[in-house]
Amino acid sequence: MTTSGKITPQEAPTISALFRERLRRTPDAVAYLQYDNGTKSWQQTTWREMAVEIGRWQAALRKEGLQPGDRVGVMLRNSREWVVFDQAAAGLGLITVPLYTDDRPDNVAWIAANSGMKLLVVDGRRQWRRLAQASDGLPSIQRIVSIGSIDPEDEPEDPRLESLADWLFGLSGELVTRTEGGDELATIVYTSGTTGRPKGVMLSHTNIIYNAWASSECAEVGEDDVFLSFLPLSHMLERTGGYMLPMLTGARVAFARSVAQLGEDLQTIRPTVLVSVPRIYERVHGRIRDGLAKQPPIKRRLFNLAVSVGWHRFEHGQGRAGWHPKLLLWPLLDRLVASKIRERLGGRMRFAVCGGAPLTPEVARVFLGLGVNVLQGYGLTEASPVITVNRPDDNVPESIGLPLPGVEVRLGDNDELLTRSPSVMLGYWENEEATREAIDADGWLHSGDQARVDEGGHWYITGRIKEIIVLSNGEKVPPADMEMAIAMDPLFEQVMIIGEGRPFLSALAVLNPEQWQALAAELGVAADDPAVLGERAVEKALLARLGEQIRDFPGYAQVRRLIATLDPWTIDDGLLTPTMKMKRARILERFGDRIEALYREGRR
Repeated sequence: MTTSGKITPQEAPTISALFRERLRRTPDAVAYLQYDNGTKSWQQTTWREMAVEIGRWQAALRKEGLQPGDRVGVMLRNSREWVVFDQAAAGLGLITVPLYTDDRPDNVAWIAANSGMKLLVVDGRRQWRRLAQASDGLPSIQRIVSIGSIDPEDEPEDPRLESLADWLFGLSGELVTRTEGGDELATIVYTSGTTGRPKGVMLSHTNIIYNAWASSECAEVGEDDVFLSFLPLSHMLERTGGYMLPMLTGARVAFARSVAQLGEDLQTIRPTVLVSVPRIYERVHGRIRDGLAKQPPIKRRLFNLAVSVGWHRFEHGQGRAGWHPKLLLWPLLDRLVASKIRERLGGRMRFAVCGGAPLTPEVARVFLGLGVNVLQGYGLTEASPVITVNRPDDNVPESIGLPLPGVEVRLGDNDELLTRSPSVMLGYWENEEATREAIDADGWLHSGDQARVDEGGHWYITGRIKEIIVLSNGEKVPPADMEMAIAMDPLFEQVMIIGEGRPFLSALAVLNPEQWQALAAELGVAADDPAVLGERAVEKALLARLGEQIRDFPGYAQVRRLIATLDPWTIDDGLLTPTMKMKRARILERFGDRIEALYREGRR
């Protein structure tokens, strides 16, 4: 593997300097692959070609009269254009404010106003039509640029709206790079708070570049690697791990077409590195399990044997298990079972990074047993974001790994995980009070997560300080652990445990429509009648299924009542954040009357 081209933070103190250095080293290497709907093919772009395009965009930005320090927004799907815009802005000293493409118009309007955003780039008519619903009209924004064309029949009423083709028409320019000011503000990333308005995390050039470099030191990544980018670039894990890190190492990046087409893209692109969140691995795991349920018993036993032997092989390779004669079966089991699963992921994946939320040990065990080297990590937007990660040769999958080089981690009061490093944010945008609460006088960032550390230095998240349910009898329950366990049953698409100050726990659950159809048939009830979800026999059956998933939890942590629905919780209805985290207070409010009625009835 070619690794000699890795750039250090000293060689590239700013985001635009990082691009300039990569351009100098490998100008004609392929930087990005993107699917073109017109030609129905994957198009390659070199670093030299990217530089020309960035220069054009910089000319257009200068035409708008923007000054260093002005905030500019990007609301694009993962694409070359996202990177071009970010690099063009960074080179001119502008501050990028990333937005989720499916965020609610009122939230986008609030972020635009709070940041004082002056320009916004959107994918096309879908975004700007939705933004037109914003009640305040986005007064700070002077220009909205649409990547997609704007047809006359669209009848856009906003004079600020211009297509990218018109915006760039006739322009060209030399690439502009800012090589100084690493400690200056580079971006404001709004955290998808589960309560209240999001906070704007201020990250400097140094914050991000140091984190990308430190992450690259944890596993070998080089110019021969191919990343498949599908986690939104507005998420710091993808921006650092799937954009900055490949630029730093010279790896190429392919932009996935969509999550729906991910399976096809994996087999076409055949990535060597994947950066993702647990939900993707859980979906693949669920499909594998659903497929096995339809297979003869002998095939199910063969799969389970492959995972069992593969897991022992993994533990043996990590030095935690001795050699066993069953390992002699691995070449056969690999050919018959494991290699076929890996082929679905492209067949040449060296490792898959998982972060953003905990990955259940069962899912991790299956993938590792099948030879997919899943490396779980942990981070916060406020830390740019990676704090800890497992290494390929030191992988304890139930842990969040070891700290990155140069990143300090320790326990504070109430076993809270604290971190200090060059990657810790500058603070929250125009919110000094929140900044003081998050970063103490000694520079330690308070995570809000409870943790422990083992003798080998591996860290484990044990709970969330503010998300502990205290029952009326004083028993404390970590709802996230239970929710993660329950979601392992494909019947439960979404689930939230409730019971703060109550005598027992209950659950709110969104059911998977297909799984519910099957269960309803078993119970002899009409699956298309929402009223049956409230019937005692149905609730009892659902509780039985749910109970199987949490049988290892203490007796006081058992769920006694359940409210089921088929209507998913979404970003649009305000029940999920753009990073798909539950807004617990909003969900409690939505189901408030039913929850009160349930607890008045008590245990049935």
